[in-house]
Amino acid sequence: MKSNAAWQVFFLVVFVGYIFIWAMLPTKVYKNTWTPKMNKNLNSTYFREQGTNLLLFSFPIMLLAVLGCVHLHFKTKSNSPSNWRCFRSMRRPALVMAPLGIVNAVELAFAAMFVVLLIWSLANYLYISFGNLHMHTLGEKVWQAKFRSVSLRLGYIGNTCWAFLFFPVTRGSSLLPLVGLTSESSIKYHIWLGHVSNFLFAVHSVGFIIYWWAMTDQMYLMLQWSSTYLSNVAGVIAFVLSLGMWVTSFDRVRRKAFEVFFYVHHLYVLFVFFYMFHVGVAYLCLILPGIFLFIIDRYLRFLQSRSKSRLVSTRLLPNGTMELTFSKSPELSYTPTSVLFLNVPSVCKLQWHPFTVTSNSNLEPQTLSVAIKSQGSWTQKLYTQLSSFDHLEVSTEGPYGPASSHFLSRESLVMISGGSGITPFISILREIIHKTTTGSTIKAPNILLISTFKNTTDLRMLDLLLPLSGTPLDLSNLQLQIEAYITRETEKPVEDSYKKQIQTKLFKPNPLDSPISPVLGKNSWLCLAVIISSSFVLFLISLGLVTRYHIYPVERRKDNYHYSFKILWDMFLVCASIFVAASVVFLWQKRKISAEEKQIQNVDFAIPTMSPASWLCTMDTELESLPHQSLVQSTKVHFGARPDVKSILLECKGSDVGVLVCGPKSMRHDVAKICASGSAKNLHFESISFSW
Repeated sequence: MKSNAAWQVFFLVVFVGYIFIWAMLPTKVYKNTWTPKMNKNLNSTYFREQGTNLLLFSFPIMLLAVLGCVHLHFKTKSNSPSNWRCFRSMRRPALVMAPLGIVNAVELAFAAMFVVLLIWSLANYLYISFGNLHMHTLGEKVWQAKFRSVSLRLGYIGNTCWAFLFFPVTRGSSLLPLVGLTSESSIKYHIWLGHVSNFLFAVHSVGFIIYWWAMTDQMYLMLQWSSTYLSNVAGVIAFVLSLGMWVTSFDRVRRKAFEVFFYVHHLYVLFVFFYMFHVGVAYLCLILPGIFLFIIDRYLRFLQSRSKSRLVSTRLLPNGTMELTFSKSPELSYTPTSVLFLNVPSVCKLQWHPFTVTSNSNLEPQTLSVAIKSQGSWTQKLYTQLSSFDHLEVSTEGPYGPASSHFLSRESLVMISGGSGITPFISILREIIHKTTTGSTIKAPNILLISTFKNTTDLRMLDLLLPLSGTPLDLSNLQLQIEAYITRETEKPVEDSYKKQIQTKLFKPNPLDSPISPVLGKNSWLCLAVIISSSFVLFLISLGLVTRYHIYPVERRKDNYHYSFKILWDMFLVCASIFVAASVVFLWQKRKISAEEKQIQNVDFAIPTMSPASWLCTMDTELESLPHQSLVQSTKVHFGARPDVKSILLECKGSDVGVLVCGPKSMRHDVAKICASGSAKNLHFESISFSW
């Protein structure tokens, strides 16, 4: 515990120092006192104008990322609980409203501080700028110069947002777990930063268009690609691309035309390319860490997805739900509520979709399962192909999940789901089943599962609570109560209408397919630390050599070295360093993984002859399976009713009750408001969803 506290203090000091540098950046002290001294010592012939920013803005985050990997490696090995229990009270919902969604006190505090940082930065930039106005054209008025200055500084503030934009979408991040976050739970931060930065860039761009067109008649400057300074036309191209991504990312467009949003959002690659030409190498170093870590993550995902995963079986439920079971390496370990990304080329070659992992790496060491509800065109095509084909090519990325199973430390758990929202709770239940059947010293929490379904056929989702493999399970020590609510049917269905069984299908093995394995092997966090550190050092060395022996000699002769070529060098060296370092470590680990995969045997399944969910409704057949009997005895079905969630939660006894909810937005918001009330201080809320 003392070592964990030491780690926390160190990470906190480095991060606070990093934010302090951002706060000092727009001040007179930084500009007039710090900058001249640092430039004298750091902007050498090896790094020129990038030296200071590389040290102050790039190095601290890269250091945190590397040491974060080391910390997570030892934390995973020791199975230590979450380090942020002291913030448990601050994680209670503090604000529940559209469009922000569910925001806890920690998020609200950090969001407020970030807004203060933006306002502080803009105020200081304008204070210094207005005190030293430059008239860029003959006869320019003071108010016009101030208008230009405001437009320019708004772009600076947008650059501050971009420094943090890529951290939430780095799936294999070593930074997010340090504060108890995952990439899927951090998507909302990416959305917030995206909206703010796009707004600032739009005002910045429109301001310059007005300045050049209506004030100074210099519209030709929009098409200028200077050889000695920033490129204006690159900024115009980046602005147009950002508008396309911004418009299609709004909730209404994204939900009604997901494919438009999906494909347009990938224009971020071109946007970053032209954006770098527009901001220059010095400002590039301010946002470099987020982009650097994201490229590492993206390249590792690419390497993992090149091999096809071995799809072993599927369970097709009558309500259109599919459970896909893959073969996996026993070395692959993941936590409950993890997410696996799937690509099925026969459905769509380009689209990747995230799905909740329902299996448990301890209970099912050789298989990994995901549950998919057939709702959109992509999932409907997948359901059809699973029903028709005897083999299916599937590529996977992940799984990605929280660093620890913090819910096990709760006294009791109340899990509230709507429809397919039950899927993340399946992996939690299987983890608790594993703990209760292996004689673990950790006391399993009491569990109340409240599931709401539209129709009786949706009740078949409860069949996924137990794994398909024939491993004997003893549920006698599991304190489980299931309250299932069927909202659109007022009575039990006629027996004949419920006899349709679950279709269990085994797929033919293909020698080209391979089990899902950890992309960087058993010690993935340490390998990631090696990749991050070695690629960043390689980038610095190569950048120093190129600058000293290629760029500096040209500038020393007073010749013009094209400004955009410096950007190209930076982009090339970043990508080359990452590709070399990541490829070497990946191939080194791949040899070990390939040797282990040869030892993986075929997985046997015990196909159930009777569905426990069917027994719940017909009540005329004895179940032979003891786990199924225990499951049925723990379940109560309510027809034509909705759960009174408020009274259920407020009646929960105990000082530490974890409340997990996954389902429609209205359900999540209602539960969050109940947990935020003063009368529910023993309730600790957590929402599991990609949308907020």
